[in-house]
Amino acid sequence: MMDGATKTAAPVLILLGPPGAGKGTQARMLEDKFGLVQLSTGDLLRAAVAAGTDAGKAAKAVMEAGGLVSDDIVIAILRDRLADADCAKGVILDGFPRTTGQAKALDALLEESGQRINAAISLDVDDAAMVARISGRYTCGGCGEGYHDQFKQPAKDGVCDKCGGTDMKRRADDNAETVGSRLEAYHAQTAPLIAYYEGKGNLQNVDAMKDIGAIAGALDAIVKDAIA
Repeated sequence: MMDGATKTAAPVLILLGPPGAGKGTQARMLEDKFGLVQLSTGDLLRAAVAAGTDAGKAAKAVMEAGGLVSDDIVIAILRDRLADADCAKGVILDGFPRTTGQAKALDALLEESGQRINAAISLDVDDAAMVARISGRYTCGGCGEGYHDQFKQPAKDGVCDKCGGTDMKRRADDNAETVGSRLEAYHAQTAPLIAYYEGKGNLQNVDAMKDIGAIAGALDAIVKDAIA
C-alpha cells in the first residue's frame, strides 16, 4: 500500500527470477490485466539507440566499442522512458536492477518523481526441478510448436502433432550443465538484491514451481495491494 507522500504516483514493481521461471509470461499477463508496462533493460537500450536520444547515443558508442553500458546510462534511459504517457498506470521492471548499486540508483531516480518500489517480487524456484524443466524443452523447427521430454511429447515420436514436421530443435544452451550454471550465476548475483529489498520491507515471494494459473493468482494479489 502506498503512503500519503506517493499516493498518486504510478506504482513500480520489480520482477525477479532465474531463466525459465516464467517472468515474461507473467509480466505480459499483468500488463493485460492491470494496464502496467513491462520494461526490459535490453528492449529499453535498443529502443533508445534506435530513437537516437542522448542516452541512446551514449549507449550506442559504448556498445560499438564492445563495452558494457554503464549504470548511469541505463538510469538515464529509464528516466526518459518513465516519463512517457503509457507508464502513467505503472511499470514492471524486468532485468533491472541486477545489483544493489543499481537498486540504490533506481531508488534515487524514482524519488525525483515521488515514486518508489511498491513491490520487489521474487519468483522462487527449485533448482533441480528447473534444470529438468528447461533442459527437456524442444520445438518443431517447422512451426515452432513446443514439446518437452517429460511433460509434453508428440503423439508419434519425432513427429510434430501440429504440422507433421520431423525437424525437432533444442537450444544449445538448454542442456543440464549450462542451465545449472545459469541458475548458480543468477542466485549469486541476485542474493544481495533480494536481501536489499527484504531489508526495505517490500520483498514478496511467489512459488514459481506451481502452475501458471496459481502463479498468476499470487501475483495478482500482490499487484492489487501495491496499486491500491
